[in-house]
Amino acid sequence: MVKLILGLSGSGKTKHLVQLVHEALETTSGSVVCIEKGKNLTYDIPYQVRLVHTQECGISTNEMLAGFLLGLHAGNYDITRIFIDDFYRILNDCSDAAVEKFLDSLNVYAEREGIEITLFATADPEAASEGVKKYF
Repeated sequence: MVKLILGLSGSGKTKHLVQLVHEALETTSGSVVCIEKGKNLTYDIPYQVRLVHTQECGISTNEMLAGFLLGLHAGNYDITRIFIDDFYRILNDCSDAAVEKFLDSLNVYAEREGIEITLFATADPEAASEGVKKYF
């Protein structure tokens, strides 16, 4: 299952992300992964959670992020929760069509493998397309 949380800057998305990561760590029996572009969450995320910085991995396109997520899970089938912070800053194409395509393919994989993926992005939720809104 894929869930997208959009909000304007300063709306509390990062605080919500940290809260959800802590809850997932307490409630899930599998591994929890948190992905971010920079190193903003280093001190907010518990050490038990695998924290990945996409800049260090050279991830800079939609396809690279999709391949990285699939490879991450292929290397560790115990992963049950993935959180991605500032999703739109990682992507190179944030058009509605590209984001819809990315989310649709990611959702198919997540449902088949039993992974819960939550993505956070800075954007106006009211301006999102219907194809993106179905992941709210």
